[in-house]
Amino acid sequence: MSVVEHVREMASAGLHSNVRLLSGLLLTMSGNNPELFSPSQKYQLLVYHADSLFHDKEYRNAVSKYTMALQQKKALSKTSKVRPSTGNAASTPQSQCLPSEIEVKYKMAECYTMLKQDKDAIAILDGIPSRQRTPKINMMLANLYKKAGQERSSVTSYKEVLRQCPLALDAILGLLSLSVKGAEVASMTINVIQSIPNLDWLSVWIKAYAFVHTGDNTRAINTICSLEKKSLLRDNVDLLGSLADLYFRAGDNKNSILKFEQAQMLDPYLIKGMDVYGYLLAREGRLEDVENLGCRLFNISDQHAEPWVVSGCHSFYSKRYSRALYLGAKAIQLNSNSVQALLLKGAALRNMGRVQEAIIHFREAIRLAPCRLDCYEGLIECYLASNSIREAMVMANNVYKTLGANAQTLTLLATVCLEDPVTQEKAKTLLDKALTQRPDYIKAVVKKAELLSREQKYEDGIALLRNALANQSDCVLHRILGDFLVAVNEYQEAMDQYSIALSLDPNDQKSLEGMQKMEKEESPTDATQEEDVDDMEGSGEEGDLEGSDSEAAQWADQEQWFGMQ
Repeated sequence: MSVVEHVREMASAGLHSNVRLLSGLLLTMSGNNPELFSPSQKYQLLVYHADSLFHDKEYRNAVSKYTMALQQKKALSKTSKVRPSTGNAASTPQSQCLPSEIEVKYKMAECYTMLKQDKDAIAILDGIPSRQRTPKINMMLANLYKKAGQERSSVTSYKEVLRQCPLALDAILGLLSLSVKGAEVASMTINVIQSIPNLDWLSVWIKAYAFVHTGDNTRAINTICSLEKKSLLRDNVDLLGSLADLYFRAGDNKNSILKFEQAQMLDPYLIKGMDVYGYLLAREGRLEDVENLGCRLFNISDQHAEPWVVSGCHSFYSKRYSRALYLGAKAIQLNSNSVQALLLKGAALRNMGRVQEAIIHFREAIRLAPCRLDCYEGLIECYLASNSIREAMVMANNVYKTLGANAQTLTLLATVCLEDPVTQEKAKTLLDKALTQRPDYIKAVVKKAELLSREQKYEDGIALLRNALANQSDCVLHRILGDFLVAVNEYQEAMDQYSIALSLDPNDQKSLEGMQKMEKEESPTDATQEEDVDDMEGSGEEGDLEGSDSEAAQWADQEQWFGMQ
């Protein structure tokens, strides 16, 4: 057995560090004495050495060695053409065990994607003739084309994957995300469905995700629920995660949280979707739960975006925006396609007054998830923050036309209309339509209450809020009801509503302020003393917040901070 064969056996056995050391030494020997190894042996050594570098995540170094290997292979091919085979029996097995040139190019493309050099990855894979492309090459090309906006080429590559592997479900999702009709996609799998027992659910699965990618959340939810109720697919984590995400998109946060909780009970190591779950918990003021979730996810893996986003949500809702910004940036570094990370960073930038930078992040989120309303909400909030009412109105109208007239889009358009006195009546009409569709939609209730407050129709506002709270409990609704009750001199009940709001979210500052204001009015003799105490406490709190933000700016320069938490 030759020394190169020993290297090959170690590579097959996964002894990467050993391969790296030995192949490095052998390549140096070959450089000092070109006659020591044959061209095919040198090609093998270069490939095995590059593979070991790839395993060590030294991607640039690996690319250089793969490039050298391909050059060596080209020279080897020319030599074999010039020198016909001598019929030596030993040459045949040696040529058979040479690493595949196509596999080398695929690994180079993997290196380029890890280095975020997608154009170079596409170029190297494009150089492989279509007939020689394996399913994994077509899958990588499809994803790269999609990311680069080359939709037609992406569709072609996804279809080629399905032609070779008709049960490649991720390729199916890729096609559906590129607006290929569900019926057309299903037709590509019909033969395998009919030939294999217990696969009748697949056509329904394709139908469900076709609804997902067209933004028809209601029909998607109903279809996935019908799948999930079938005994063979009951308690499937992926289906529960999809349901949770769809409820979130539909604005049904209660059911979304419920489905996320079911999914993580079934799979304690679940990471996918946990960024959205953490965001929902943070919005509800359950910051302790968010902190615990973040710690648990970091124990599972710190190489995914989700743990960083969850911790960023905790910081954001604790009003530590600089720290949230750093954590969001770290999540994007790990996964540039993380919509939730882009939204976190955009929101942090907006709240720090860096609106133009925030707009860039919200636009990128919209590009990645054109059916997610929260991406548009973030962008419209930026426009309103910078008094760009016209741009906000154009965007809100586009969303209304694109995603349809549902409670969410009606409320979003009404939110912009409320900013202009000329369109107040239109806002009222839109909110009434939204509440007719979904009387429990909290954002619509809040905006309608805001409108009634402006008109000083407090009794109507109280009736609206009581009706909304009849079947759900929400901190903001209880707090606004408290404000309305104060306006009609119902102080005791107002105090009760503020208390309920604070029990739901102890960090709700407005509820706390409302309660303190009432306490001062009830005890005017103590008002001066309480104001003095409040001033002292307020200055201390502001100092803490400022300190935390300055520290977070330093943390952004030294990643070691988080490992010390």
